[in-house]
Amino acid sequence: MNIGIPKERRPFEYRVGLTPACVQLLTELGHTCYVEHNAGLGAGFSDQDYEHAGGRLAYSSHEVFGRADLLLKVSRPLQEELEWMRPETILAGLLAMASSREERIQTLLKKKITAVAYEQIQLPDGTRPVMRPMSQIGGRMAGQIAALLLQNNAGGKGILLGGIAGVPEAEVVVIGAGVVGTYTTESFLGMGAHVTVIDTDLNALQKMHEHYPTVTTIISNSYTLNRACSYADVLVGAVMVPGERAPLVITRDMVKTMKPRAIIMDISIDQGGCVETSRPTTHEKPTFIEEGVIHYCVPNMPGVVARTATHALANAAYPYIEQIANKGIETAVTENPALEFSVNTHQGKVLHLPRFTSQEQVE
Repeated sequence: MNIGIPKERRPFEYRVGLTPACVQLLTELGHTCYVEHNAGLGAGFSDQDYEHAGGRLAYSSHEVFGRADLLLKVSRPLQEELEWMRPETILAGLLAMASSREERIQTLLKKKITAVAYEQIQLPDGTRPVMRPMSQIGGRMAGQIAALLLQNNAGGKGILLGGIAGVPEAEVVVIGAGVVGTYTTESFLGMGAHVTVIDTDLNALQKMHEHYPTVTTIISNSYTLNRACSYADVLVGAVMVPGERAPLVITRDMVKTMKPRAIIMDISIDQGGCVETSRPTTHEKPTFIEEGVIHYCVPNMPGVVARTATHALANAAYPYIEQIANKGIETAVTENPALEFSVNTHQGKVLHLPRFTSQEQVE
């Protein structure tokens, strides 16, 4: 199979669809990997690294997209990129179709492209093995980003997360006790903050309590969310539902009760966000102020720790990539049910496309 690895074109997306190590594994199996010139530069992989691994360099985007039977991306493709793809190509990546424009969905269907969303690959126990490392990275980044945003020079209140003798630590509230919430909690605890975790799932809170005894755990409802907003220095939204838009759990009225220059980090923004006042930002301009509160809503947080994130993504996705390359999508899905829910479109039909509405679509 011809496998294409293009250069990512979205702003501040430095990851690449496959590492040289994985390219070598695929070429040893008889597949041909076309790697776009400088595709891996942001992640620290040179063209020579890919050539030594057996990859073939392509010096135009059209060549990579045009040759590929299987196209491996990180972020969802732009409309321009979809136009470059041949009909019936298999597209795999973190596609986030819940945030895609209707035009792009229609192009996928018209060209009979099989779209495989890594974030929707799901094991029988409900875990998402490819999305998990990206969630872990996002959670671990939350602490270091919040620490900077709390500084005066970043517009914050001048609070040290861990406090110091005689001065209390910052109050951090994490909404969601899943993978993102767990690693976010770990990150803030490591920096000395006091952390409260809120969730509707009592079992998830029980696990959090057992692993991190110093964390305050609270069941989620409108009363507890309102109260938490009133005292939080940092509020982290980590509420995600596989294949669906994130539910709105923090209302504008709740945001109004927060301290001036408190911080909201909506890590759910990839799936639409869980805070009513959130809107997507970029790494160039990561924050905005709404209702007197600093909002950080960057969708592709792991994109700027590209080397770590690319290795992590490739490690998790490679077994599924190999199955698709060796057996084709239909046989791979039949033999590995974890892939079934990840196939958004196939042969001009919608299969497991995330639910979205027109007002929620973004670039």
